Amino acid sequence: MTVFSSPRRPAQVALALATAVGIAVAATGCGAGHGAEDADAAASSAASAEQPAAPSPEDAQPGQCGGATIDDAAPITRSTEILIDAPLDVVWDVQTDVEAWDEWQDAVLTVKRLDDGDFDADSRFEWTTPVPESDFAPADTLVITSSVQELEPGKCVLWEGPAIGEAIQIDRGVHLWTFTETDEGTLVHTEESWDADILAALEGPDHDAVAGMLGGGLDVWLEALKTKSESI
Repeated sequence: MTVFSSPRRPAQVALALATAVGIAVAATGCGAGHGAEDADAAASSAASAEQPAAPSPEDAQPGQCGGATIDDAAPITRSTEILIDAPLDVVWDVQTDVEAWDEWQDAVLTVKRLDDGDFDADSRFEWTTPVPESDFAPADTLVITSSVQELEPGKCVLWEGPAIGEAIQIDRGVHLWTFTETDEGTLVHTEESWDADILAALEGPDHDAVAGMLGGGLDVWLEALKTKSESI
């Protein structure tokens, strides 16, 4: 992974990286002028993100799709879930219609499919998200190229790919989604891993702050998915 040159300590650079990759974090205003207090708040958010919105049914198997999962050995991993009061097919269609993401996710600037036909296990798509200016990095736009690795229609999807900007480049992130029909609606479980040398060097509160930013981004994505799905 290549990150902009900076004399600051690795934790500060990693926090800038976290702000960039956690697209929903940008939408909620984590940008210029935020410091240690926001990092502590993000770490606290991470702890709450680990609590599921609803218990998984006995037959739910979050954590894999077609036998594949996120990189559990990566320095930063996070998981969370939400119960959506909408049919599974509606939630699945909203989430996998990637070309419409910018209609219900504020932090998605543009998005396009890189292949034709149905969204399947060979699909690829490119999307952009803004990186707000901060004490650690200039404003930037990340171009994320996601390649689907596994997909079971109506059940799960896993994609991975790099995120590249002028100031920040991220080699690999892996994102898993599973969908389970319940008596109360659709349970959506998501997990993500980030792997980079600069993240591997983090310890203690610095590690927790970066993980908290990832967790916060996942939570906001799920809330947006819930709002969109329940409006249909």
